[in-house]
Amino acid sequence: MKRIAVFTSGGDAPGMNACIRAVVRTAIYHGIEVYGIMRGYSGMIKGEFVKLDSASVSNTIQKGGTILKSARSQSFMTREGRQQAFDQLVNHGIDGLVAIGGNGTFTGATLFEQEFGIPTVGAPGTIDNDLYGTDYTIGYDTAVNTALEAIDKIRDTADSHDRCFFVEVMGRDSGYIAIPCAIGGGAEIVLIPETQLSTEAVIDILRNGHNRSKTSFLVVIAEGDEEGNAHVVARQVKAAIPQLDTRVTVIGHIQRGGAPSAADRMLASQIGIAAVEGLMNGMRNVMAGIVDRKLVYTPFADTIHKKKLINQSFMRMVEILNA
Repeated sequence: MKRIAVFTSGGDAPGMNACIRAVVRTAIYHGIEVYGIMRGYSGMIKGEFVKLDSASVSNTIQKGGTILKSARSQSFMTREGRQQAFDQLVNHGIDGLVAIGGNGTFTGATLFEQEFGIPTVGAPGTIDNDLYGTDYTIGYDTAVNTALEAIDKIRDTADSHDRCFFVEVMGRDSGYIAIPCAIGGGAEIVLIPETQLSTEAVIDILRNGHNRSKTSFLVVIAEGDEEGNAHVVARQVKAAIPQLDTRVTVIGHIQRGGAPSAADRMLASQIGIAAVEGLMNGMRNVMAGIVDRKLVYTPFADTIHKKKLINQSFMRMVEILNA
């Protein structure tokens, strides 16, 4: 392994820069040249390669986003696009890749290795924390704390005006952000894709609370919940309980940005080192992750196809704490 490249792909996540930094400095530590590929697979196809050294990643560990940029590439999902990417890697003498991203990133890397034999070790970079093979993903802790800070402020105004707020957090396929936000934010209800709490059940809970003279409520909703987004649920609740003063807040993309937390910087640094050393040890098509505080390498096939389950005791916590 003489020369490797690192890139970020898919949605950005706080801590990606810390991971890039760890990859670069680990490679240098082991006498390996390292390049950064701008804009993910799109930049790989176009040949947007930048040689990185220790100074290139100085003063980046505390920055959100990704210094290598990120983009989604439809071209890479074609055989022709992957051929162009392979030709660029050959031209730059790249022996292996570190891919920082999620399921889509690892799916592309799997196809790439099968067709062209380029080894890739993945680093789980996504705020959703929905990847099998790691307890936490890079960016998750920061995203939860960002959302929770917003929810604390929303609760203040909900209490002041006797209102029911429906707060939508990110999580198209996962409730991993919504659950700790609901528990930590003191929400009465949480709606996530992994469970089937109907709108009728939400209405019953809120009506019972209102009948007990409770004056303010907080409902946290993951954007991918099967009952619909926050606006849809709020309209149905308002129609059933017109006396409730309802408001909707979509926290949105501020969950992706901002300086990474200490936990995310530590996780990203640990995984960045593990990714490079995994390549050096001949690993390919695996994701570096932390399970029960131990470093593990999980095949991409498992991270892509196996479901990371929500701990159902968390839902019970919300129910008990709302009593």
